[in-house]
Amino acid sequence: MEEYTLNLLENLFESDQKNEYILFLNSWRKGKTDFFWLEKYPNVKIKKFNFPNKLLNFLFWYFNWPKIDQMIGGADVFFMPNIIFGGVGKESKLVVTIHDLSFERYPETFSLKRRLWHSFINPRKICARADKIIAVSESTRNDLVDLYKINPKKIKTIYSGVSEKFCPISRNDEKLISIKEKYKLPYKFILYLGTIEPRKNISGIVRAYEQLRKTAAENEELKELLDYKFVIAGSAGWLSGKIFSEIEKSEFRDHIKTINFVDDTDKEYVFNLASLFIYPSFFEGFGFPILEAMSSGVPVIASNNSSLPEIIGNSGILIDPDKSQEICDAMREILTNSELRAKLVERGLVRSKDFNWRKTAKLTLKILTGSK
Repeated sequence: MEEYTLNLLENLFESDQKNEYILFLNSWRKGKTDFFWLEKYPNVKIKKFNFPNKLLNFLFWYFNWPKIDQMIGGADVFFMPNIIFGGVGKESKLVVTIHDLSFERYPETFSLKRRLWHSFINPRKICARADKIIAVSESTRNDLVDLYKINPKKIKTIYSGVSEKFCPISRNDEKLISIKEKYKLPYKFILYLGTIEPRKNISGIVRAYEQLRKTAAENEELKELLDYKFVIAGSAGWLSGKIFSEIEKSEFRDHIKTINFVDDTDKEYVFNLASLFIYPSFFEGFGFPILEAMSSGVPVIASNNSSLPEIIGNSGILIDPDKSQEICDAMREILTNSELRAKLVERGLVRSKDFNWRKTAKLTLKILTGSK
Protein backbone atom coordinates (compact mmCIF):
# COMPACT_ATOMS: atom_id res chain seq x y z
CA MET A 1 0.00 0.00 0.00
CA GLU A 2 2.87 2.34 0.80
CA GLU A 3 4.47 1.68 -2.59
CA TYR A 4 1.20 2.32 -4.40
CA THR A 5 0.37 5.47 -2.46
CA LEU A 6 3.78 7.15 -2.62
CA ASN A 7 4.37 6.40 -6.30
CA LEU A 8 0.88 7.48 -7.30
CA LEU A 9 1.00 10.71 -5.30
CA GLU A 10 4.42 11.71 -6.60
CA ASN A 11 3.28 11.27 -10.20
CA LEU A 12 -0.03 13.04 -9.54
CA PHE A 13 1.77 16.04 -8.07
CA GLU A 14 4.28 16.14 -10.92
CA SER A 15 1.57 16.20 -13.56
CA ASP A 16 -1.10 18.35 -11.88
CA GLN A 17 -0.41 21.87 -10.64
CA LYS A 18 -4.02 22.97 -11.12
CA ASN A 19 -5.81 21.23 -8.27
CA GLU A 20 -5.14 21.65 -4.57
CA TYR A 21 -4.14 18.53 -2.62
CA ILE A 22 -4.48 18.12 1.13
CA LEU A 23 -2.93 15.05 2.74
CA PHE A 24 -4.52 13.74 5.94
CA LEU A 25 -1.94 12.43 8.41
CA ASN A 26 -2.53 11.20 11.94
CA SER A 27 0.10 9.74 14.25
CA TRP A 28 0.44 9.83 18.03
CA ARG A 29 4.18 9.37 17.67
CA LYS A 30 6.50 10.89 15.12
CA GLY A 31 6.26 8.79 11.97
CA LYS A 32 9.21 7.32 10.09
CA THR A 33 8.15 8.69 6.71
CA ASP A 34 9.81 11.95 5.73
CA PHE A 35 7.61 14.32 3.72
CA PHE A 36 10.27 16.87 2.81
CA TRP A 37 9.87 15.93 -0.88
CA LEU A 38 6.42 17.56 -0.87
CA GLU A 39 7.86 21.04 -0.29
CA LYS A 40 8.47 21.56 -4.01
CA TYR A 41 4.74 21.31 -4.76
CA PRO A 42 3.01 24.61 -3.88
CA ASN A 43 -0.46 23.09 -4.37
CA VAL A 44 0.16 20.30 -1.84
CA LYS A 45 -0.07 20.59 1.94
CA ILE A 46 -0.37 18.24 4.90
CA LYS A 47 -2.90 18.45 7.70
CA LYS A 48 -1.28 16.67 10.66
CA PHE A 49 -3.12 15.37 13.70
CA ASN A 50 -1.71 13.69 16.79
CA PHE A 51 -4.56 11.58 18.14
CA PRO A 52 -3.84 8.02 19.35
CA ASN A 53 -4.72 5.89 16.31
CA LYS A 54 -6.70 3.36 18.35
CA LEU A 55 -8.84 6.09 19.86
CA LEU A 56 -9.45 7.79 16.52
CA ASN A 57 -10.25 4.50 14.80
CA PHE A 58 -12.71 3.66 17.58
CA LEU A 59 -14.49 6.99 17.05
CA PHE A 60 -14.57 6.37 13.31
CA TRP A 61 -15.92 2.86 13.77
CA TYR A 62 -18.39 3.26 16.65
CA PHE A 63 -19.67 6.81 16.21
CA ASN A 64 -18.92 7.31 12.49
CA TRP A 65 -17.38 10.57 13.63
CA PRO A 66 -15.47 12.78 13.01
CA LYS A 67 -15.61 12.99 9.22
CA ILE A 68 -12.11 13.06 7.78
CA ASP A 69 -12.94 15.54 5.02
CA GLN A 70 -14.29 17.95 7.65
CA MET A 71 -11.16 17.51 9.78
CA ILE A 72 -9.03 18.83 6.92
CA GLY A 73 -11.33 21.76 6.18
CA GLY A 74 -13.49 20.22 3.47
CA ALA A 75 -12.81 18.66 0.09
CA ASP A 76 -14.54 18.27 -3.26
CA VAL A 77 -13.21 14.72 -3.55
CA PHE A 78 -11.83 12.47 -0.83
CA PHE A 79 -9.46 9.79 -2.15
CA MET A 80 -8.73 6.60 -0.20
CA PRO A 81 -5.72 4.79 -1.75
CA ASN A 82 -6.77 1.80 0.35
CA ILE A 83 -9.65 0.88 2.66
CA ILE A 84 -9.30 2.61 6.04
CA PHE A 85 -11.29 3.48 9.13
CA GLY A 86 -12.97 6.83 8.69
CA GLY A 87 -16.14 8.31 7.27
CA VAL A 88 -16.60 11.05 4.70
CA GLY A 89 -19.32 13.69 4.78
CA LYS A 90 -22.07 13.93 2.18
CA GLU A 91 -20.50 17.12 0.84
CA SER A 92 -17.49 15.22 -0.53
CA LYS A 93 -17.38 12.64 -3.27
CA LEU A 94 -15.50 9.48 -2.33
CA VAL A 95 -13.05 7.64 -4.57
CA VAL A 96 -11.45 4.49 -3.19
CA THR A 97 -8.86 2.08 -4.57
CA ILE A 98 -9.49 -1.61 -3.94
CA HIS A 99 -6.37 -3.73 -4.34
CA ASP A 100 -7.92 -7.15 -3.83
CA LEU A 101 -10.62 -9.08 -1.99
CA SER A 102 -8.34 -11.92 -0.90
CA PHE A 103 -9.76 -11.59 2.63
CA GLU A 104 -13.15 -12.54 1.16
CA ARG A 105 -11.92 -15.27 -1.19
CA TYR A 106 -9.42 -16.89 1.17
CA PRO A 107 -10.21 -15.81 4.76
CA GLU A 108 -8.41 -18.89 6.10
CA THR A 109 -5.09 -17.44 4.95
CA PHE A 110 -5.48 -14.44 7.29
CA SER A 111 -4.91 -14.30 11.01
CA LEU A 112 -7.86 -13.78 13.36
CA LYS A 113 -6.61 -10.26 14.02
CA ARG A 114 -6.65 -9.40 10.31
CA ARG A 115 -10.07 -10.99 9.81
CA LEU A 116 -11.47 -8.90 12.67
CA TRP A 117 -9.85 -5.78 11.22
CA HIS A 118 -11.56 -6.34 7.89
CA SER A 119 -14.84 -7.04 9.66
CA PHE A 120 -14.70 -3.80 11.65
CA ILE A 121 -13.56 -1.68 8.73
CA ASN A 122 -16.41 -3.05 6.56
CA PRO A 123 -15.03 -2.82 2.99
CA ARG A 124 -18.45 -3.64 1.53
CA LYS A 125 -19.92 -0.53 3.16
CA ILE A 126 -17.04 1.65 1.96
CA CYS A 127 -17.53 0.39 -1.60
CA ALA A 128 -21.28 1.03 -1.42
CA ARG A 129 -20.65 4.61 -0.21
CA ALA A 130 -17.98 5.33 -2.82
CA ASP A 131 -18.90 7.40 -5.87
CA LYS A 132 -16.13 5.76 -7.87
CA ILE A 133 -13.96 2.70 -7.25
CA ILE A 134 -10.54 2.09 -8.76
CA ALA A 135 -9.68 -1.61 -9.15
CA VAL A 136 -6.02 -2.42 -9.74
CA SER A 137 -6.89 -5.35 -12.03
CA GLU A 138 -9.81 -6.83 -13.93
CA SER A 139 -9.70 -9.72 -11.48
CA THR A 140 -10.36 -7.35 -8.58
CA ARG A 141 -13.04 -5.56 -10.58
CA ASN A 142 -14.83 -8.86 -11.21
CA ASP A 143 -14.63 -9.75 -7.51
CA LEU A 144 -16.22 -6.42 -6.58
CA VAL A 145 -19.11 -7.15 -8.91
CA ASP A 146 -19.48 -10.81 -7.91
CA LEU A 147 -18.98 -10.55 -4.15
CA TYR A 148 -20.19 -7.04 -3.32
CA LYS A 149 -22.70 -6.62 -6.16
CA ILE A 150 -21.21 -3.26 -7.08
CA ASN A 151 -22.52 -1.63 -10.25
CA PRO A 152 -19.80 -2.24 -12.89
CA LYS A 153 -20.25 1.31 -14.18
CA LYS A 154 -18.95 2.60 -10.84
CA ILE A 155 -15.67 0.68 -11.16
CA LYS A 156 -12.67 1.64 -13.28
CA THR A 157 -9.71 -0.69 -13.73
CA ILE A 158 -6.43 1.21 -13.50
CA TYR A 159 -3.28 -0.88 -13.36
CA SER A 160 -0.55 0.10 -10.94
CA GLY A 161 2.93 0.87 -12.21
CA VAL A 162 6.41 -0.44 -11.63
CA SER A 163 9.37 1.69 -10.58
CA GLU A 164 11.85 2.62 -13.30
CA LYS A 165 14.70 1.55 -11.03
CA PHE A 166 13.89 -2.05 -11.95
CA CYS A 167 15.83 -2.67 -15.15
CA PRO A 168 18.58 -4.98 -16.43
CA ILE A 169 21.88 -4.13 -14.76
CA SER A 170 25.28 -4.74 -16.34
CA ARG A 171 27.06 -7.80 -14.97
CA ASN A 172 30.12 -5.56 -14.58
CA ASP A 173 28.31 -3.27 -12.13
CA GLU A 174 30.29 -3.32 -8.88
CA LYS A 175 27.10 -2.90 -6.85
CA LEU A 176 25.95 -6.33 -8.04
CA ILE A 177 29.00 -7.91 -6.45
CA SER A 178 28.55 -6.00 -3.20
CA ILE A 179 24.86 -6.97 -2.96
CA LYS A 180 25.75 -10.59 -3.65
CA GLU A 181 28.22 -10.49 -0.79
CA LYS A 182 25.91 -8.51 1.49
CA TYR A 183 23.21 -11.17 1.40
CA LYS A 184 25.62 -14.08 0.82
CA LEU A 185 23.79 -15.06 -2.34
CA PRO A 186 24.82 -18.15 -4.33
CA TYR A 187 26.20 -17.89 -7.86
CA LYS A 188 23.07 -19.42 -9.43
CA PHE A 189 19.68 -19.35 -7.75
CA ILE A 190 15.92 -19.47 -8.12
CA LEU A 191 14.29 -16.55 -6.30
CA TYR A 192 11.10 -15.97 -4.36
CA LEU A 193 10.76 -12.43 -2.98
CA GLY A 194 7.69 -11.44 -0.99
CA THR A 195 5.98 -11.94 2.34
CA ILE A 196 6.53 -15.38 3.85
CA GLU A 197 2.98 -16.58 4.54
CA PRO A 198 0.70 -19.48 3.48
CA ARG A 199 -1.12 -17.56 0.72
CA LYS A 200 2.13 -17.16 -1.20
CA ASN A 201 2.49 -20.96 -1.50
CA ILE A 202 6.16 -21.07 -0.57
CA SER A 203 5.73 -24.65 0.62
CA GLY A 204 4.69 -25.51 -2.92
CA ILE A 205 7.94 -24.06 -4.26
CA VAL A 206 9.96 -26.03 -1.70
CA ARG A 207 8.32 -29.29 -2.80
CA ALA A 208 8.87 -28.43 -6.46
CA TYR A 209 12.51 -27.57 -5.79
CA GLU A 210 12.99 -30.90 -4.01
CA GLN A 211 11.57 -32.68 -7.05
CA LEU A 212 13.85 -30.66 -9.33
CA ARG A 213 16.97 -31.73 -7.46
CA LYS A 214 15.87 -35.37 -7.33
CA THR A 215 15.19 -35.36 -11.07
CA ALA A 216 18.57 -33.74 -11.77
CA ALA A 217 20.39 -36.29 -9.60
CA GLU A 218 18.83 -39.17 -11.53
CA ASN A 219 19.44 -37.77 -15.03
CA GLU A 220 22.95 -37.11 -16.28
CA GLU A 221 21.67 -34.62 -18.87
CA LEU A 222 20.14 -32.49 -16.09
CA LYS A 223 23.15 -32.42 -13.75
CA GLU A 224 23.56 -28.70 -14.35
CA LEU A 225 20.35 -28.09 -12.38
CA LEU A 226 22.14 -29.16 -9.21
CA ASP A 227 24.07 -25.89 -9.38
CA TYR A 228 20.92 -23.87 -8.67
CA LYS A 229 20.06 -22.98 -5.09
CA PHE A 230 16.69 -21.69 -3.91
CA VAL A 231 16.57 -18.27 -2.20
CA ILE A 232 13.51 -17.19 -0.19
CA ALA A 233 13.62 -13.47 0.59
CA GLY A 234 11.07 -11.43 2.49
CA SER A 235 9.64 -10.57 5.87
CA ALA A 236 7.93 -13.24 7.96
CA GLY A 237 4.14 -13.06 7.86
CA TRP A 238 1.32 -14.95 9.53
CA LEU A 239 2.00 -18.68 10.10
CA SER A 240 5.49 -18.32 8.69
CA GLY A 241 6.80 -20.63 11.44
CA LYS A 242 5.22 -23.63 9.73
CA ILE A 243 6.92 -22.70 6.47
CA PHE A 244 10.34 -22.33 8.10
CA SER A 245 9.81 -25.67 9.83
CA GLU A 246 9.13 -27.35 6.49
CA ILE A 247 12.29 -25.83 5.04
CA GLU A 248 14.33 -27.06 8.00
CA LYS A 249 12.98 -30.58 7.55
CA SER A 250 13.76 -30.66 3.82
CA GLU A 251 16.51 -33.05 2.81
CA PHE A 252 17.83 -30.24 0.64
CA ARG A 253 17.78 -27.55 3.33
CA ASP A 254 21.49 -26.88 2.76
CA HIS A 255 20.57 -25.68 -0.74
CA ILE A 256 17.76 -23.40 0.44
CA LYS A 257 18.67 -19.95 1.76
CA THR A 258 16.28 -17.61 3.58
CA ILE A 259 16.77 -13.86 3.84
CA ASN A 260 14.50 -12.15 6.36
CA PHE A 261 14.66 -8.69 4.86
CA VAL A 262 15.85 -7.03 1.67
CA ASP A 263 16.35 -3.26 1.65
CA ASP A 264 14.25 -1.46 -0.96
CA THR A 265 17.42 0.04 -2.42
CA ASP A 266 18.82 -3.47 -2.95
CA LYS A 267 15.82 -5.18 -4.53
CA GLU A 268 16.66 -4.41 -8.16
CA TYR A 269 20.12 -5.94 -7.68
CA VAL A 270 18.77 -9.07 -6.03
CA PHE A 271 16.38 -9.55 -8.96
CA ASN A 272 19.21 -9.09 -11.46
CA LEU A 273 21.32 -11.72 -9.71
CA ALA A 274 18.56 -14.33 -9.91
CA SER A 275 18.32 -16.88 -12.71
CA LEU A 276 14.59 -17.31 -12.32
CA PHE A 277 11.78 -15.71 -10.32
CA ILE A 278 8.88 -17.81 -9.06
CA TYR A 279 5.60 -16.57 -7.59
CA PRO A 280 2.98 -19.35 -7.35
CA SER A 281 0.61 -17.47 -5.05
CA PHE A 282 -2.90 -18.76 -4.44
CA PHE A 283 -4.36 -15.27 -4.92
CA GLU A 284 -3.11 -11.80 -5.89
CA GLY A 285 -4.91 -8.55 -6.57
CA PHE A 286 -2.01 -7.30 -8.68
CA GLY A 287 1.46 -8.75 -8.03
CA PHE A 288 4.21 -6.11 -7.88
CA PRO A 289 7.11 -8.61 -7.57
CA ILE A 290 6.26 -10.18 -10.93
CA LEU A 291 6.51 -6.83 -12.73
CA GLU A 292 9.70 -5.98 -10.87
CA ALA A 293 11.26 -9.27 -11.96
CA MET A 294 10.19 -8.88 -15.59
CA SER A 295 11.47 -5.29 -15.65
CA SER A 296 14.81 -6.59 -14.35
CA GLY A 297 15.13 -9.07 -17.23
CA VAL A 298 14.38 -12.18 -15.17
CA PRO A 299 12.12 -14.98 -16.50
CA VAL A 300 9.00 -15.53 -14.39
CA ILE A 301 6.85 -18.45 -13.28
CA ALA A 302 3.53 -17.54 -11.68
CA SER A 303 0.10 -18.93 -10.88
CA ASN A 304 -2.67 -19.18 -13.44
CA ASN A 305 -5.20 -17.59 -11.07
CA SER A 306 -6.65 -14.23 -9.98
CA SER A 307 -4.88 -11.21 -11.53
CA LEU A 308 -1.59 -12.85 -12.45
CA PRO A 309 -2.45 -14.03 -16.00
CA GLU A 310 -3.63 -10.55 -17.03
CA ILE A 311 -0.48 -8.95 -15.63
CA ILE A 312 1.96 -11.43 -17.21
CA GLY A 313 0.22 -12.00 -20.52
CA ASN A 314 2.43 -14.32 -22.61
CA SER A 315 5.61 -13.11 -20.91
CA GLY A 316 5.98 -15.92 -18.38
CA ILE A 317 5.00 -19.48 -17.64
CA LEU A 318 1.70 -19.93 -15.80
CA ILE A 319 1.23 -22.96 -13.56
CA ASP A 320 -1.37 -24.51 -11.28
CA PRO A 321 -0.15 -23.57 -7.77
CA ASP A 322 -1.61 -26.79 -6.35
CA LYS A 323 0.58 -28.96 -8.58
CA SER A 324 4.20 -29.03 -7.45
CA GLN A 325 5.19 -31.24 -10.39
CA GLU A 326 3.91 -28.58 -12.77
CA ILE A 327 6.01 -25.97 -10.96
CA CYS A 328 9.02 -28.29 -11.11
CA ASP A 329 8.59 -28.87 -14.85
CA ALA A 330 8.36 -25.13 -15.51
CA MET A 331 11.57 -24.48 -13.55
CA ARG A 332 13.40 -27.23 -15.39
CA GLU A 333 12.23 -25.98 -18.79
CA ILE A 334 13.37 -22.40 -18.22
CA LEU A 335 16.72 -23.34 -16.67
CA THR A 336 17.65 -25.83 -19.41
CA ASN A 337 16.14 -24.16 -22.49
CA SER A 338 18.18 -21.07 -23.31
CA GLU A 339 15.97 -20.18 -26.27
CA LEU A 340 12.82 -20.19 -24.12
CA ARG A 341 14.59 -18.24 -21.41
CA ALA A 342 15.71 -15.52 -23.85
CA LYS A 343 12.20 -15.28 -25.29
CA LEU A 344 10.61 -14.87 -21.87
CA VAL A 345 13.15 -12.23 -20.85
CA GLU A 346 12.50 -10.25 -24.03
CA ARG A 347 8.72 -10.50 -23.69
CA GLY A 348 8.88 -9.60 -20.02
CA LEU A 349 10.85 -6.42 -20.69
CA VAL A 350 8.34 -5.34 -23.34
CA ARG A 351 5.30 -6.27 -21.26
CA SER A 352 6.47 -4.48 -18.12
CA LYS A 353 6.70 -1.16 -20.01
CA ASP A 354 2.89 -1.15 -20.21
CA PHE A 355 2.81 -0.57 -16.45
CA ASN A 356 4.14 2.84 -15.44
CA TRP A 357 3.17 5.26 -12.70
CA ARG A 358 2.76 8.26 -15.02
CA LYS A 359 0.03 6.38 -16.86
CA THR A 360 -1.55 5.27 -13.56
CA ALA A 361 -1.55 8.86 -12.27
CA LYS A 362 -3.02 10.26 -15.50
CA LEU A 363 -5.94 7.82 -15.44
CA THR A 364 -6.47 8.31 -11.70
CA LEU A 365 -6.60 12.08 -12.12
CA LYS A 366 -9.41 11.66 -14.64
CA ILE A 367 -11.40 9.75 -12.04
CA LEU A 368 -10.70 12.32 -9.32
CA THR A 369 -11.69 15.28 -11.49
CA GLY A 370 -14.59 13.53 -13.21
CA SER A 371 -13.18 14.24 -16.67
CA LYS A 372 -13.59 11.96 -19.66
